[in-house]
Parts: sequence; C-alpha cells; structure tokens
Amino acid sequence: MADTAARSIVRTQGRRAYAAFSGRRSGTRHPLVATAMVLPLAALLVVVFGGWEAVVAQASSVGAMLGR
Repeated sequence: MADTAARSIVRTQGRRAYAAFSGRRSGTRHPLVATAMVLPLAALLVVVFGGWEAVVAQASSVGAMLGR
C-alpha cells in the first residue's frame, strides 16, 4: 500500500516538473483559446464532407430551443 502511494506521489511530482519545464500550466485552457483551436478543423470538416446544411439545421434548432 505504501509503495503505491509513493509511486503516485512521484508520478504527480514528475507531471508538475514537466509542466514547469515545458512552460505549460496545468489546468484548463481559456474557452476562447479552445474555440480558436477547434474552429479551423471544424471548418475543414464542413467543407470536405459538405455538412453545411447540417450545421445550419443544428444551429437553428438550438436557437429555437433557446427561444430565439
């Protein structure tokens, strides 16, 4: 049992050290940054698979559900 706890502590410290060394913070990204990362891929998939009508239908249905 103690061996497992020790390994867990070492693993956690290793992750923190890696995050500090790589310049990345642990935690989540800002929603706008995540959106900016996803939008180009989403646009590419819409163009490649021709799903623009599906995107419009989903957006209008979500708008109707929200009462707009």
